[in-house]
Amino acid sequence: MREHRLEVLRTARFYTLGPRGTPLHEAWFVLHGYRQLASRFLRRFEVLDDGTRLLVAPEALSRFYVDPSPGRHGSEARVGATWMTREDRLAEIGDYVRYLDAVLEAILSELPEPPARVVVLGFSQGCHTAARWTVLGRVRPARLFLWGDYLPHDLPEAKARERLGSTGVTVVHGRRDPSLRSELMEAHEARLRALGVRFEHVLYDGGHEIEAEPLLRLAGGVVQNSPMKPISGTSS
Repeated sequence: MREHRLEVLRTARFYTLGPRGTPLHEAWFVLHGYRQLASRFLRRFEVLDDGTRLLVAPEALSRFYVDPSPGRHGSEARVGATWMTREDRLAEIGDYVRYLDAVLEAILSELPEPPARVVVLGFSQGCHTAARWTVLGRVRPARLFLWGDYLPHDLPEAKARERLGSTGVTVVHGRRDPSLRSELMEAHEARLRALGVRFEHVLYDGGHEIEAEPLLRLAGGVVQNSPMKPISGTSS
């Protein structure tokens, strides 16, 4: 038995919120987590729609039925999406990096002028996607937010040092987030220091989800082009 590869065209979708025809201060690309869909995920960012930002939510290329019940799935069955699995992982990473590059190009081509800055935010599984896109793709964000997870372990070190060294990285966790474990946090911070990356670790009173108050505070730090302010006892 031999394995073969074939590149095909397929249709992807993304959602936007905010102005398109006026000069923008920021364009945010927000990448959802496992089992989520972009349209529902983007609603979490409505609090940032103040007329100065364009919010863009690409949807992962692989969808599936979330409910585990057997049999046929009717119109009431929930659908989610995933950026990748461990199966054929390198091909899936390459596919979604090219896809996100295409979304970036499509957005920039429709704007009257480039935004003053680009921000990339990944949530949960989307953290790995956001980090890989920042390191391997064409995007050059002013800040990378990793909300609810960390950098993937397999980033090429030289490229990660180059790309992330010029990007401010903010890691965000709710104090009740089960992914917040001290040993993981310490190991991740040590890795960021070894890569020469400027970073902050922001903690807020919440769980494993995007919440309005910390999101607004984080966005305010980017807009003002100033160091992030502590949120409920932030540690760095």
